[in-house]
Amino acid sequence: MTADNDHTPSRDNIPPGIDMSRRRALQQLAATGVAAAAAGLGAWQLFDVRKGDRYFREAQLDEAMVLPSFAVDRGANPVTMAIARGTDPAALVRGAFSELGGIEQFVARGDVVPTKPNVAFDRPAALGATTHPDVFKAVALAVLNAGARRIIIADNPINKPEGCFYKYGITAAAGEVGADLILPRPSAFSPVRIDGDVLSTWPMFYDPFAQADKVIGIAPLKDHNLCSASMTMKNWYGMLGGHRNQFHQRIHGIVSDFPHMVKPTLAILDATRILMRNGPTGGSLGDVKRGDTLVAGTDMIAIDTFGYGLLERNPADL
Repeated sequence: MTADNDHTPSRDNIPPGIDMSRRRALQQLAATGVAAAAAGLGAWQLFDVRKGDRYFREAQLDEAMVLPSFAVDRGANPVTMAIARGTDPAALVRGAFSELGGIEQFVARGDVVPTKPNVAFDRPAALGATTHPDVFKAVALAVLNAGARRIIIADNPINKPEGCFYKYGITAAAGEVGADLILPRPSAFSPVRIDGDVLSTWPMFYDPFAQADKVIGIAPLKDHNLCSASMTMKNWYGMLGGHRNQFHQRIHGIVSDFPHMVKPTLAILDATRILMRNGPTGGSLGDVKRGDTLVAGTDMIAIDTFGYGLLERNPADL
């Protein structure tokens, strides 16, 4: 389903340009720590990969967690993907949620809802390497208006978390909507059993999920020099601990493992601006184009297939 600039919806559960044989192939592919308020970010010890590995080695594998599914049952034939187009991020979020049937279908009164934006790099939002803070704020406000008791923000950035959260704008956004930032301290990681093709059991930023009733991923749409594109599935890479850079050799397998690791309530693809090249960090404003699009839904395969087309690439080549 789509919503255009004046947010007039049209319904379509299949991404444009996807024929039935390709759709079948895509379907087969799919087979708390202490919360830190914005003012106190610098006071907490941050995650260090060596400490994370040591913590994991000392843990017993039979203590590995298995994340539950955070998906919700919406009955027969629910709309699984909504596409909104326009220039106002808040209106895009409202339009997409409306076309999915309303955020109330996903979030109940009293829920604790961790959100996972991409805040991996110490880069301003305009460069397209991170989730747009206005998109995050609109999602958080919608969730709170649905009756959620608490919004959590969690990511394990590549660069120092304080700088990433501040420069990206998440520190200010968290303060505006009353969300809690949970920092990636060593004690916030636990071994999680994944049973994927590449990942079996691995340390994960588990604390936010331990408190969760629902989970929402909010990923930017961008080029990636290793896996071609970073979208809703790749976004969960930011929850891994340990020496995760070793997985670069098998990046496609890792990305396909993430739907086994995390089954979110909602996945959101922020294509308000699109990093077309020099991803994942971006180099200049010249690498970014206006996308004026937001995609939300429950099927990460479908969302990422549509997003790959917005990157002007052919999903058959991925």
